[in-house]
Amino acid sequence: MKPFFAAISFLTILRVPPAWCGDEHALSRSLAWFPVVGLLIGLTLALLDLLLCGLFPGLMVPSALLVIAMIAVSGGLHLDGLADTADAFMSSRPREQMLEIMKDSRCGPMGVLALVGVLLLKFSALASLNGDWRTPTIILMPLAGRTALVLKTISLRYVRDNGLVSLFQSERKLQQGVFGVLLFGACALALFGIGGLWILLACMLSVGLLALYCRAKIGGLTGDTLGAACELLEVVPALVVLVCMQQGLLT
Repeated sequence: MKPFFAAISFLTILRVPPAWCGDEHALSRSLAWFPVVGLLIGLTLALLDLLLCGLFPGLMVPSALLVIAMIAVSGGLHLDGLADTADAFMSSRPREQMLEIMKDSRCGPMGVLALVGVLLLKFSALASLNGDWRTPTIILMPLAGRTALVLKTISLRYVRDNGLVSLFQSERKLQQGVFGVLLFGACALALFGIGGLWILLACMLSVGLLALYCRAKIGGLTGDTLGAACELLEVVPALVVLVCMQQGLLT
């Protein structure tokens, strides 16, 4: 179970005893557990949302607090990657300069715009979700983001000479991606019935397009682009559910 606890320690702010997490080898084998950790995060956030909705009138305050909880659970790690990726990819610079921009800890105007846009989209989507589909959607959102981490890691090469992502790529296997997709698909179908297929399809298409975009820009992935994928994919289930509700595809 050391890779499982290593995944929890890496993806969340929970303080797991070091003896439970093992060494770097255990961390390198933790990739397959990322979707499971995402599901656990989703279940926790769903319970928190039920509590918040019972305390506050309407959905505005619960949705805002839930977005803050989504940020806090990972310590803002993925948002940092989103900002750095936006600064680099929107700079219109050559590949090597884009990689250097991603190393810069400062946040530029494109990074700020990306952060504001994604957080605003999450909040507005959550505030628009009511009724029976709110809780299932909240469960799927973190699961989608962490599944995206696995799929991008196994499908693209790491473009830097060294770094933490190279540790995960040393143990990457096709089975890890298959497991992530199966877990996400099973949860989507269990929570939404046949309508879950629309969510699964949209998320897989989104991951594929992001992977192609990263390959075109820098020839592969970095830790920052993984963080960006996690943040962007978290929004997709909520947007798809809203579209399906509007079109009468969820009953």
